[in-house]
Amino acid sequence: MSDSPQWFDEEAGPVVRPYALIRGRTRSSGDGFDLVATVRAVGDSPGELGPEQQLILRAARSPISVADLAVELDLPVGVIRVLLGDMRDHGLISVTSPSAGGSRSNERILKEVINGLRAL
Repeated sequence: MSDSPQWFDEEAGPVVRPYALIRGRTRSSGDGFDLVATVRAVGDSPGELGPEQQLILRAARSPISVADLAVELDLPVGVIRVLLGDMRDHGLISVTSPSAGGSRSNERILKEVINGLRAL
C-alpha cells in the first residue's frame, strides 16, 4: 500500500478548476451573451488555441446555443461566456442574439393577437 495521499481516483478524471481555463477572469466582452444566443464558427483554428476553445470551434461548425455549448463541454456558463468573448474578439466565432432577428415577427404576432382579442 502506498503512503502518498490519493487526491482523486481514475474515475474522477482530470482535476482543473474552471477559472483556471480563463485565467481567473470572471468577465469579458462575452458577458452579455444570452443563453439562447446562437454561436457559429467563422474563422480557422489557429494553433495556439486551448483544447476547450478547439472543442467550441468544432461544436460551432453548425449553429449551437451558448447553453448547449456549456452542456457539451461540461463547463459553467460563466466560463463559456468568457471563452466565447475571447474567441469573438479574435474573429473566430459569430454570436447572434435571438432578439436581433426576431423583432419583426414578434410585432406581427402581437398585432394578430390584439386583433383576435378585439374580434371576441
